[in-house]
Amino acid sequence: MPTQRVTFPGHDGGNLAARLDLPDGPHLATALFAHCFTCSKDIPAARRIAGRLSAMGIAVLRFDFTGLGHSDGEFSNTNFSPNVRDLRAAAEFLGTKSMAPSLLIGHSLGGAAVLRAAGGIEGVKAVATLGAPFDPSHVTHNFGGALKDIEQHGLAEVSLGGRPFTIKQSFVEDVNAANLAPAIATLKRALLVLHAPRDEIVAIENAGAIFEAAKHPKSFVTLDDADHLISRSEDAEYAAEVIAAWAGRYLDLAPPAPPPGAPEGIVRVSEADPKGFLQDVNSGPMHHALADEPLAYGGTNQGMTPYGFLAAGLGACTSMTIRMYARRKGWPLDHVWVDVSHDKLHVKDAEMPKGDKVDTFKRVIHLIGNLDAEQRDRLIEIADKCPVHKTLEHTSKVITTAG
Repeated sequence: MPTQRVTFPGHDGGNLAARLDLPDGPHLATALFAHCFTCSKDIPAARRIAGRLSAMGIAVLRFDFTGLGHSDGEFSNTNFSPNVRDLRAAAEFLGTKSMAPSLLIGHSLGGAAVLRAAGGIEGVKAVATLGAPFDPSHVTHNFGGALKDIEQHGLAEVSLGGRPFTIKQSFVEDVNAANLAPAIATLKRALLVLHAPRDEIVAIENAGAIFEAAKHPKSFVTLDDADHLISRSEDAEYAAEVIAAWAGRYLDLAPPAPPPGAPEGIVRVSEADPKGFLQDVNSGPMHHALADEPLAYGGTNQGMTPYGFLAAGLGACTSMTIRMYARRKGWPLDHVWVDVSHDKLHVKDAEMPKGDKVDTFKRVIHLIGNLDAEQRDRLIEIADKCPVHKTLEHTSKVITTAG
């Protein structure tokens, strides 16, 4: 995905550093991502979600709040309310580029911020939160014994994630005064709540309170045993998948017209893990899958192998062709499934010298229904008429050019 480094003025006029992740193809919608407390726009969860959404045609702006990452200002001078104003400033910036956001995503305290900010951002249709607290003052639990020092001296240094931060009494007072319940109740946007039951930073009860306070349409999805920062790649990928699939229902994404000569559009395969083999596979803006290799071959086993996809194409086309024929004939075919196997592995093939090779696909067709012998024989015969079968049996030509 192409990424632009941009800056825009925050709530106090200081420049906020941001990344604008753009789709490779047509721009269909825009999302605004708010990171967790003391984090930055570059945390793995933010990168993964932005990558998945941009592959779907949704541009994503993720920025550093005032005083964090590469943004101007002093973190010690910021509070929860200014973070909300920074979000609105980000939305205004996107509006000047004709990219007003229709989706807000917030992680942890950033989730609380998007819940508070959404009502004041025109055009937002959907809001997603990850590990968000129902009460922003929940963040003060991380301050431990420093809370007393903050109250006595007006400020204190607090260690968060192994890094020192100066927290002022004004921050504590601001988050203590924040009440999200009215904002959630009057959100009037679709809401997706994602939370891990074992989250040790923000307990799962927060997700329940947010969900209960919200009006429909609302959805809740568990992140299972993910940690609060969603630091594991498989957890971030899952969260990205869920948000992308859910958002498509509310953002009215219109698929772009296919290019001339390609009636089914373009299938784009993009590397997702440069250290392994994981690939994002996108067929237009609405359909996504993962391709990978097994652990034994250096992959992470998060998706089908390339040969698995090839076998799946043959199996799907076979099943569709049989169903279409049986439907046209009015035959009593209740169910059909196709087992396909292939006798070679992709990685081994890549290591072999070039030469003539024969690829063998074994296809077992299962037909369920009150069919007579003649009908069964005909359906097995018609399977060879499926277009993918014909493609595999005939010589294909691959034309390669540099992009």
